[in-house]
Amino acid sequence: MTQIDQIDCKSATAVPRRLSFSSQVLREFLIVLDSITILSVALVTYYVVVGNQTDERAYYGAAIAFVWLVSVSLMNFASLYQLEPVMRPLAFVDKFVIAFATTFLFLLAAAFGIKISDSFSRVWIASYAVSGCLSIVVVRYLASVCLDALSERHVFERRLAIVGNNEQARRLMHHIDVSRPSFISVLGVFDAGGTQPNANADAVLGDLDELSRYVWSKRVDDVVVALPWSSDDQILGVMSKLRELPVNVYLASDLIGFRLPFRPSPDHFGDVPLVEVMGQPFPGWGGIKKRCLDYALAIALLPLVLPIAALVALAIKLEDGGPVFFRQARYGFGNEVFWIWKFRTMRVDQPASDKTVQATPGDERVTRVGRFLRRTSIDEMPQIFNVLAGQMSLVGPRPHAVDHNEEYSRLIRGYFARHRVKPGITGWAQVNGHRGATKAVQQMEARVKYDIYYTENWSLLFDLKILLMTIAVSISGRNAY
Repeated sequence: MTQIDQIDCKSATAVPRRLSFSSQVLREFLIVLDSITILSVALVTYYVVVGNQTDERAYYGAAIAFVWLVSVSLMNFASLYQLEPVMRPLAFVDKFVIAFATTFLFLLAAAFGIKISDSFSRVWIASYAVSGCLSIVVVRYLASVCLDALSERHVFERRLAIVGNNEQARRLMHHIDVSRPSFISVLGVFDAGGTQPNANADAVLGDLDELSRYVWSKRVDDVVVALPWSSDDQILGVMSKLRELPVNVYLASDLIGFRLPFRPSPDHFGDVPLVEVMGQPFPGWGGIKKRCLDYALAIALLPLVLPIAALVALAIKLEDGGPVFFRQARYGFGNEVFWIWKFRTMRVDQPASDKTVQATPGDERVTRVGRFLRRTSIDEMPQIFNVLAGQMSLVGPRPHAVDHNEEYSRLIRGYFARHRVKPGITGWAQVNGHRGATKAVQQMEARVKYDIYYTENWSLLFDLKILLMTIAVSISGRNAY
């Protein structure tokens, strides 16, 4: 149960003034703080590396302004000004790195495009990129420590009162106690009357009339009405009383809302009162952005892929003279079957089998060349043509063999949810260690869990993060045989 500030409403006295926390104000403060940090680092690196004796001051000034505006915009786009990244910046270091790396790639592209790249010191650009990103992370960490300390001392807080003495209020308080949102102080529960079960007797501070006096004396910021949605007349009556008070009033979710996520419905429904509990994986322009990223990177990688593919083909032929490629039927987007292409890594003298047998450590079926290809994931390289054909994406749930799909779909509830997006050459499950053979259903359940998380939390930065992590995983060769 959430700890409640047990106060007698009838004898309540005014509390000392404190600062009411606002996430919007904090967001704007951090934008200013990040801007000061980025510009300060720019000037320090400029005078240390370049010095003041240069005829290119205007170019450097334009570059600094460019980095400032683009980096802050990308951090905002990556949701790094929301409360969780603000309070836990070290958990989002990857997003800070990607934002700064993308910013300086844009800077270099612009400089080359307008043919002024020779005007800049390469040492300055590198030192600015590294020190700028590092400084932002350090400043954000120090800011989070300060905010956390102020929150613990109740200097910054939002005081919350709950209306409703029922099961719904109990679940709400339990949810707050488990999730422990920063800056929220639950003061207590106020009974709205009626025939509600007495689920929070120890936390009840009074009724609605006492809530009015309590709000003025204790400077309550927010009131949450936790009543069943079917009690619409009662809710309207409560709202009419709360309208007279200087507080923000929220309607808590009905009981089903503690089991399903609720989001605002898109505005193409107009004024129809709806909440969204499930959406498409890539809403709005998301699908177009992802396809553009797939095709752009696939085309850009072709000059690198083709020479490597030629060498791999030669190595396979020299080892046993068999076919270079291997293809297999896999389930893809919308449960449609397509042919996936790989470099052949197993001997050609293996008997045909109706059931797919996954490779295991020391598997005698794997050739010497194939073992290297599997360990480095180079055997997956031909799938770039599956991407160009629109059958796959660079990032997405890995496609499984048809018989494995049919088997696991019977054993794992919601298995086919991973097919709501195109399969990928790499995926969130693979870079988190869930690759290779699955000897138990629990291993596949963990893989499916990561795949579904990806489909529900996709972003372009998320894709870029997975691609960078894939490079590290391929070098290590973990769980690849």
